[in-house]
Order: sequence, then structure tokens, then C-alpha cells
Amino acid sequence: MTGWVFSIVDRLGAVGVGLLILLENLIPPIPSEVILPLAGFRARAGTLDLVAVWPAATAGSLLGALLLYGLGAWLGYDRLYQLAGRRWFVLASRKDLERGRTVFDNHGGKVVLLARFVPFLRSIVSIPAGATRMPLLPFTVLTAIGSGIWNAAFLGLGWLLGDSWDQIQGWLGPVSYVVVGLVVVGLVVLMVRRLRANRTELRVQM
Repeated sequence: MTGWVFSIVDRLGAVGVGLLILLENLIPPIPSEVILPLAGFRARAGTLDLVAVWPAATAGSLLGALLLYGLGAWLGYDRLYQLAGRRWFVLASRKDLERGRTVFDNHGGKVVLLARFVPFLRSIVSIPAGATRMPLLPFTVLTAIGSGIWNAAFLGLGWLLGDSWDQIQGWLGPVSYVVVGLVVVGLVVLMVRRLRANRTELRVQM
């Protein structure tokens, strides 16, 4: 993955970093934990302008979050609630949605801000935010703040540790696999949990 990220960044510069971070929001297994340190390293080497990379990365984060927010708003809570009642819908149950709506009604701002620092949640939190119609302005501001801090931290890490890049490359690969693995494990857990719930419902009906 590092070679692919380098090729995009070297070809498109700061715009490439922004596009990669946009994809990272829409396709969580593409981890920003890999993209941003690579961009910071390139900035340290003088092939990227760090002042341009940070806003480009943050704009990519914000655009991805707004697209997912729009998806959540288009689906709406009622439609998601109906989908959650289908046996094949493994991502959440109706009880999960009810609890999630309560949390968003009471602590939506905190959830959106803090989720920006958690892999995978950083992406999917935008969907329930849109579905519960969290006001767009605070959603946008809190997403920009959280994403901006996250991006700055990992860009700075790549910059500061540029002299030890050979060592960094050694652990960036495993980190990307760990992130992908966690996403897969999370999906499997959701599927198993939903299958058990379906079995329980069938027993109750019988």
C-alpha cells in the first residue's frame, strides 16, 4: 500500500493527499494512519508543501464526511429503522438504532468530534449524524476540528520521524493490515451478533 500511496502523492501532490483522505473516509480499509505519515515524510524531503498538504487532507476528510452525512440524511432514520428490521441487515438492530438516536440527541456533538480520532468510526459516524438530522453547521465545524487535529498529528509524525523513515516503513505495512483486520473483525462481530438476534426472535415467535 505504501508504494501505491507514494505514487499518488508524487503524481498529484497535495491534491493527491486530499483525494486519498477522501477515499479513506468512504472506504475505511484505506487507512489515514498510512497516508498522512507518508505525506509528512514527503514534505520533510521537500517534494510537498506541508502548508498545502494539511488543508488539502482536512478538506478531503470534510468532503468525505459530508457525503456520508448526505447518505444518512437521504436514507433517513425511518428508512434505516425499517432496514434494521430485515434479517439480512447485519450492521445494526432496531435497538441499536434507538440507542444511537438517544445518544445523538443528547451528545451528538461530542460523538462526532471524538469519533474523528477512532479508525473506522471516523467514517461511519457521519451516517447516523445525517440520519438523525444533526444540524449541519455544528457537524461541519466539529468534523473540521477533529479531522484537522488528526491530520496534523500524523503529518507531523511523518515530518518529525523522516530521518528514521526506513524504520517507519517497517511498521506502516503492519499498521495498514491491522486496520483492515480490525474492520473485518468488526463486520464479522456485527454479523454474528445479528444472526444470534435473529435466532432469538425465531424462538420467541415459535
